[in-house]
Amino acid sequence: MKRIAGTVLLIFVVAVGVYAIDDHQTQTAASAQDNTVQQNSAAIPEKDGSDVLPLSAAPADKPRVVSQEGLAYLQKLRKNTPFGTADFNLEQLRRIMGSRREPTVKDVSLIRLKIGEIPAEWVLAPGADRDVRLLYLHGGGFVSGSGAFYLALAAHISAAAKCAVLLPDYRLAPEHPFPAGLEDCVAAHEWILSNGPSGPGPAKATFIAGDSAGGSLTLATLLALRDRRLGLPAGGIPLSPTTDLTLASESLKTVADPIISARTMPVFRDLYLGKTDPRNPLASPVFGDYRGIPPLLIQVGEHEMLRDDSIRVADKARADGVQVKLEVWPGMFHVFQSHEPLLPEARESIEHMAEFIRSGLPIWTAPL
Repeated sequence: MKRIAGTVLLIFVVAVGVYAIDDHQTQTAASAQDNTVQQNSAAIPEKDGSDVLPLSAAPADKPRVVSQEGLAYLQKLRKNTPFGTADFNLEQLRRIMGSRREPTVKDVSLIRLKIGEIPAEWVLAPGADRDVRLLYLHGGGFVSGSGAFYLALAAHISAAAKCAVLLPDYRLAPEHPFPAGLEDCVAAHEWILSNGPSGPGPAKATFIAGDSAGGSLTLATLLALRDRRLGLPAGGIPLSPTTDLTLASESLKTVADPIISARTMPVFRDLYLGKTDPRNPLASPVFGDYRGIPPLLIQVGEHEMLRDDSIRVADKARADGVQVKLEVWPGMFHVFQSHEPLLPEARESIEHMAEFIRSGLPIWTAPL
C-alpha cells in the first residue's frame, strides 16, 4: 500500500530542462543524465517552429543543464514500480488522489463553493487579481482525482501569475462516463466568466489549464466552447495531456515511464468512454479541428508515455493555425510541476505558465 501510494503521489513530479518547439525554429536540448537515464529515454522528434518561448538566460541554441536535484529525483523514481504494472486498483487510486494537499504558499485564501451540483474551490494567493481567472482541471485518468489534491500547485500558479485559480470536482467515470465530466468543465468555465472569488462580476480574462486527463479536458473544453459559440478563454495550458485514446502514440510503446505503466491506458479508456468511439475529438483531442482556438502552452516530460500525445496535438493545432508553444522537458516525467517541494525546473515551468497568462491579457477573442 505505502509503495503504491508513494508511486501515485509521484505522478506530480518536477522537471529537468526544456525543449521549446514553435512555428519556425528548431530547438533541441540534451539532458546531462547518466547512462542509466539516457538509455531509458526515447529520441524526441525534431520540429520546425517559430515564436520560440524564452527558456532562460542561456543562449537558445545551447542545451539546458539538468539540475542536480532533478537528476537525483529521476534516479530515485527509476527504483519504484510504476503504478498499474501488476494490477489496477481503482479504489486505492481514488483514495490517494482524493486526498487534500494543503498549499505551501503562505496566506493563501481558499474558498469552497458549488457551481450548481459541481463542488469547487477558489485558490487565491496574496496579491492575485480576482478578475483574472484560471480554471484548473485535475488529473486522475478520468476516474479519480479531486481539486483538493491540487491545492498546492494551484497556489503556486496563483502566486506566480497573480490570478485566481478555480478547482472544480467534475464528475468521474465509470459512474459518470464521457461526456459528463466534460459538461461540468464547460459549465465551470461559463460560470467563471461572470463569477469570481468575491462573487458575481465579469472576468478581465479567463484561462483553462489541466494535467493528464485534465489536460485532455482542457483541450476538449476549448473545442466544445468554440463549437457551441460560447465565450472562449484567453488561452489554454495542457500539462502532459492525454490526447489519443486510440492509444496510437509511439511513446506508449517506447518510453519507460517511471510513474505509470502503459498497461493502465486501456483500463482508463474503457472506464471513461464505454462504447464511445475513441476517435471522437472531444474524447481524443488529437483528432480535433483547432481553427478559432486561442493560443496554447503545452508542457510535457521527456520520460513519460504520453509525451507523443503532446507533440502530436501541438502539431495538429499548429497546422490549424493556432499559436502553440510546446515545451518537452528532458529528463522529466508525468506532471512534474506538481511535486513538493518544487525542483528548480518546476519553478521555472510554473513561471512559464505565468508569462503565458500575462501575455494573454486583455482577453483574446476568436475571429468571427
